[in-house]
Amino acid sequence: MPLLAALTSFTALAHAAPSTIDKGDTAWMLVATALVVLMIVPGLALFYGGLVRAKNILSVLMQVLVVAALAFVLWVAYGYSLAFDGGNALIGGLGKAFLHGVGVDSAVDTFSAGAQIPELAYVAFQGAFAAISCALVVGAIAERAKFAAVLLFTVLWFTLAYLPLAHMVWASEGLLFKLGALDFAGGTVVHINAGVAGLVGAWMLGPRIGFGRERLSPHSLPLTMTGAALLWVGWFGFNAGSALEASGIAALAFLNTLVAASAAVLAWSAVEARFRGRASMLGAASGAVSGLVTITPACGTVGVGGALLIGALGGIAGFWGVNALKRRLRADDSLDVFGIHGVCGIVGALLTAVFTAPALGGSGAADFAWAAQLGVQALGVGLTVAWSGIAALLAFFIARAVFGLRVDHEAEREGLDISAHGESAYEI
Repeated sequence: MPLLAALTSFTALAHAAPSTIDKGDTAWMLVATALVVLMIVPGLALFYGGLVRAKNILSVLMQVLVVAALAFVLWVAYGYSLAFDGGNALIGGLGKAFLHGVGVDSAVDTFSAGAQIPELAYVAFQGAFAAISCALVVGAIAERAKFAAVLLFTVLWFTLAYLPLAHMVWASEGLLFKLGALDFAGGTVVHINAGVAGLVGAWMLGPRIGFGRERLSPHSLPLTMTGAALLWVGWFGFNAGSALEASGIAALAFLNTLVAASAAVLAWSAVEARFRGRASMLGAASGAVSGLVTITPACGTVGVGGALLIGALGGIAGFWGVNALKRRLRADDSLDVFGIHGVCGIVGALLTAVFTAPALGGSGAADFAWAAQLGVQALGVGLTVAWSGIAALLAFFIARAVFGLRVDHEAEREGLDISAHGESAYEI
């Protein structure tokens, strides 16, 4: 656990005089939070929207928007408190439910001794993480899920999976934090967590009508490219913002985010050209997202050379995840949530242990033991997969019992835009 001294708890909360709060750090955290919100709407919404068929784009946009809004409300109601207010190794307490005691003068510590930011800014930043995690799951069950079931699932999974894992990984009392697991910006908490939940959902809902027999092509790759570009821009807030201050660590995370995604674009495109004879725009955009996911847990602790290699390996892993692995899993994960976020999140979490080693340019202490750290990272991955999978299974079972998970065949063939929302994106 040599990095625990450097990577102090994200959640060491303390009331402090306003004079201890750095205005520059505060301004950066507000900008970073806005960038993470940009990742959700419009970024993720457009990325997903372009990938579905024209008759379902509004349903996907609606699900991303409303799920994110629901998550934000749950976050301030009880999520922030259960994630970061004391508690035990698995979950926090309810002392800050509805942000009780959190005001304009309360502050949280950053990584630098004596430096703090407003707790309200920290609440908003972490709330955006919770919101995008819930919205990511939508992509795995797109084009066939009932809207009401999606919302009920979100409430349950947010409570049973996201909050405990956020607490275990990032709270000073958390199980994985105490074990020394490294997750700078959410590889386990966000990406593996959401990826596994999406895979469970894809299995439980079953494949879309025509899956494996008909061509279920994206209806607008320009929209998908636009969404991917917005995700990349927003990811700078996601990763560099996790430094909690405008510091050299934030600059490192920023640069690593840039180069890892770039390396992944090239790697995915090269592998696709090798096996399919040509590189596609969809592949390049998916490669960028794969690299962004893979570098997320490592962005603040590895050197730039390590980020390049992590990104390249992430691009290759993402290509394998959405092609070979998807066929083996026999799941209609509509928009490859597990293939990219789950697979690349796992790869990134494990590679964090390797490239954090100082011999490879990382910021680990001189006695950093990468093999031991790899064991801790693997434990964190395994716990996340199991916890999220069980929580998602329970949440989907409850949603199915209350509302049913899937629209009927007639509604699915007509398209969810009309059947579920009474609207059409395009005039014919």
